[in-house]
Amino acid sequence: MSNALAPTATAGPMPRGFYRLIAAQFCSALADNALLIVTIALLQARGLPGWLAPMLKFSSTLSYVLLAPWVGPLADAVPKARLMAWTNGLKALALLGLMLGLNPLLCFGLLGCGAAAYAPAKYGLVTELVPAQRLVAANGWIEVSVVGAVLLGTVLGGLLVSDAAQLFAASAMAWLAPPHALWPALALLLTVYALSGLLNLGLPDSGARYPAASRRPAQLLKEFGTANRLLWRDPLGGLSLAVTTLFWGVGATLQFAVLRWAVDALGLSLSQAATLQAAVAVGVVFGAAAAGRFIALAQARRVLPAGIVLGLGIALAASLPSRVAAMPMLVLIGAVGGLLVVPMNALLQHRGQLLLSAGRSIAVQNFNENLSILLMLAGYALLLALDVPIVPLMRLLGWVTATLVLLLMLRQRLMPRPVPAAAPEPDAASPQPAR
Repeated sequence: MSNALAPTATAGPMPRGFYRLIAAQFCSALADNALLIVTIALLQARGLPGWLAPMLKFSSTLSYVLLAPWVGPLADAVPKARLMAWTNGLKALALLGLMLGLNPLLCFGLLGCGAAAYAPAKYGLVTELVPAQRLVAANGWIEVSVVGAVLLGTVLGGLLVSDAAQLFAASAMAWLAPPHALWPALALLLTVYALSGLLNLGLPDSGARYPAASRRPAQLLKEFGTANRLLWRDPLGGLSLAVTTLFWGVGATLQFAVLRWAVDALGLSLSQAATLQAAVAVGVVFGAAAAGRFIALAQARRVLPAGIVLGLGIALAASLPSRVAAMPMLVLIGAVGGLLVVPMNALLQHRGQLLLSAGRSIAVQNFNENLSILLMLAGYALLLALDVPIVPLMRLLGWVTATLVLLLMLRQRLMPRPVPAAAPEPDAASPQPAR
């Protein structure tokens, strides 16, 4: 095994600016998740079909896939903190479009453009600032804050779309004559994006610099394809990329499936269903925190059985009869998910930086993970359009997840033991940082 993966001490403070980065991305993710709930309510208020709800996520995720060859070099070419502030501006523009009554799918497409460039800048900055032996702990912080934002954002979105909140906002802002009942909720979320942008502007420059990328689109596509193949063919990089790609595809589908299941099978309102979605997020916080505290980078592969438990838990949850019974199971599902993804994500970032560069490796990761999200959401939306009941659909999702993780574990056992790998010599496909 590579010496870079040898267990080392993880004590000591995080580098300067790390916690400000956590706060900035927390605010951005909080607004993203609350906005999704508010926009689903907006679709319902307009009487649009239910299958459009997952298409919101599809629309934003498409940007990650289409822009992947360009956002990695962009994140390496400019100070990452500045890029994060710019992309928050794009998200704010998307929200303004919703406030003005533009097509929600187009607005979420613009939101996705901002998010697609934000991700390699954020994770790339973490990889540059934090030493390798602390990457699991750093990813624990990131996942706890991201999932905390999912949790609070979901709860906030549920509160904002509740009848009581809409009546209060309508009376408090009557002097503005808002065009619809959810307009004040959108205005509130706009201020959260503004706060995230201000926090981004105060982040430090890591000092990492990379060779200039080609400006020719065809060459960038070729270099991206080379980087993608290099990461997939690496024994540790390919394994971690496969696991995180599966996890985020399943997670995005589960986000919508839980809402639909709570409404259709348990008879809850959208606002009440959001609390069940939040239960998954609570579990992920606990699982991610435990992974960051107890699992070293060298032990990342030992968490793979958690993926099987995750899939079986999803299949079992579909048959639960009540909200009270569902809560603990959904927390457990989230916990094993957090325990799985944090070490795998840290391992993937470490191998990606060795083989490629911080920005490019995250762009490759985002491409694959979001392509998985696109395919799984498209399949989910198609099955909904065909009136497939939500309970068998969730069972199918769970069994497929458990089976795929089991196959990855068997494949890992049959593969030769990985040999120590050093960073390759700099070239067009694998630039290295010069500090």
